[in-house]
Amino acid sequence: MSQPNPEPTEVDSGHAEVPGPAGPGTAGLDVDVSQVAATEEPAIETDMTAELVRQLDERTLDLQRLQAEYVNYRRRVERDREAVRVAATVNVLTGMLVVLDDVERARQHGELTGGFKAVADSLERTMAGLGLERFGEVGEAFDPRVHEALSLEYSDEVQGPTAAAIIQPGYRVGDRVLRPARVVVAEPSVEPEPSSRPEADASVGPDAEPPTPTVD
Repeated sequence: MSQPNPEPTEVDSGHAEVPGPAGPGTAGLDVDVSQVAATEEPAIETDMTAELVRQLDERTLDLQRLQAEYVNYRRRVERDREAVRVAATVNVLTGMLVVLDDVERARQHGELTGGFKAVADSLERTMAGLGLERFGEVGEAFDPRVHEALSLEYSDEVQGPTAAAIIQPGYRVGDRVLRPARVVVAEPSVEPEPSSRPEADASVGPDAEPPTPTVD
């Protein structure tokens, strides 16, 4: 026998008939498409916002890293520039020490007068302005880091190694010694140590009688 054809189902506009799971009283569910779209849009916006925040954090870290590298680069350049300047100054001042020695000898012999004295004073002021410092005085304690001993003598007037005379002054720039002070070192006089040998017993000699043994 032929079965009758099912009647067509009418569908309302804006709604879709979705078959539902088999069960009592559930033939299908009516879902509003506009509500589904409105639910998905906030989720998409949230994902985009999180991605933008992540990219912004990465760019911020890159910028901070680049800024730190630039600061370190500037510090290295300034440090290298200062080292070059100090080295150049030290080389010039070291070469001028012989001139200062001639000026000092002329001063000691009373020949530093007139225009020569004015030039010498100007030279010493200029070199002092470049950081050159003279050191080495009679009576100061001998320090092998800044003194060079040329001779040694003994004196009762010192308590320890002392610069008794300055043969040639020393010079330095900051903590860097360009030339040590050449000095005569005086040390305390050496006193003879008292004899610690015990005196011989007068009773002991070749003619002395041996002690009499005692009997218990």
